[in-house]
Amino acid sequence: MPNFKTRWGIASNFQLVLIIVVFAITGSTAAYLSKPILKWFDITKESTSLWVYYPLYILLIFPVYQVLLVGIGFIFGQFKFFWAFEKKMLRGMGLGFLLAKEK
Repeated sequence: MPNFKTRWGIASNFQLVLIIVVFAITGSTAAYLSKPILKWFDITKESTSLWVYYPLYILLIFPVYQVLLVGIGFIFGQFKFFWAFEKKMLRGMGLGFLLAKEK
């Protein structure tokens, strides 16, 4: 755990626990919410080939996860950490153009 704290700039064990809880809640919630979103677009396992359904499901989880990560991080008082984490992740994936230029 000391490696996480040093690498992420975390001040306390409590903050580390909050961050781990946010990651857990966000992952589960993103997977849970992606199914109704697909259903809203009338994309279900029954109406669509599984070869189409599951890739769309996995692709949809990504943007849902990104939004939830910052939102749930805010609820747990860790917005600053997760906003920095989000920006670093998007830049690392080559999607930094989605972020406003920093001054």
